[in-house]
Amino acid sequence: MTKAGKDAVSENVGRVVQIIGPVVDVEFDRAIPPIHNAVRIHDEGKGSGIAIDVIAEVEQHIGENRARCVSMLPTDG
Repeated sequence: MTKAGKDAVSENVGRVVQIIGPVVDVEFDRAIPPIHNAVRIHDEGKGSGIAIDVIAEVEQHIGENRARCVSMLPTDG
């Protein structure tokens, strides 16, 4: 669900584990993106019918291969 730009950085896929307001916690199987890097949260909406494409900034590493990010767009809906 979450990707880094293919040209700049190799693809690192994670999954959203929690959303509270504009704060999104993302868990990664591999390396956590560095603080202040952008992550793209993308879902085509096949199950829910609602497509998601949000950019968030990594603000904190919170352990267990998780990054706390702040969304640049509203997360309600």
